[in-house]
Amino acid sequence: MANPQQASIRPWFLELVPLLVVFLIIAHVLALVYWIYRLATEKQPQRTKRH
Repeated sequence: MANPQQASIRPWFLELVPLLVVFLIIAHVLALVYWIYRLATEKQPQRTKRH
């Protein structure tokens, strides 16, 4: 005899917490990658040798 599925007693917003955490981590990683890309491609002024 199979056990019937029990209805979840947790509120709906607690079900979304892990998904929200994953979404925030992905958003921060993408922002970090974009920030590094902007730093790497930023136009640098030409250096001149001055003695």
